[in-house]
Amino acid sequence: MKIGELAQVAGVSVDTLRYYEKQGLLQASVRMSNGYRRYSAEHLARLRFVRSAQALGFTLAQIQEILPQMAQGQFGRNEIEQRIASKMQEIDAQILALQQLKEQLQQTFAQLTCKPESKLAVDAATLAEHGPPKRVRRLQDKETK
Repeated sequence: MKIGELAQVAGVSVDTLRYYEKQGLLQASVRMSNGYRRYSAEHLARLRFVRSAQALGFTLAQIQEILPQMAQGQFGRNEIEQRIASKMQEIDAQILALQQLKEQLQQTFAQLTCKPESKLAVDAATLAEHGPPKRVRRLQDKETK
């Protein structure tokens, strides 16, 4: 099938397919005599795996680590269980960080609702001068990485 057909069947854009190919997530396609890319059912299966792994929260870099092992038949049940357990721990850490951020927001909100307007301006100026509390900065730093 041609690149547009594969993109449509897989529910991705042609640009995404080209990007995956450049990143090594999708094996280079065979070029037909007219220069068009030609993809097989194997390409579709690999693409579906990449998209499924992404939907489970795996990054493209993490998926890229897995693919060669899978291709060589070295990625069995134990390895899959380890990767999933590791991903769950990562998600638990993110949930904890988000819960802490929510608590910080709730505390800030509670402080705002019980202070007179003049005090709010001072707090806003202090926040602007010093930035968010350390907890919030750490979470923001994690999100930008």
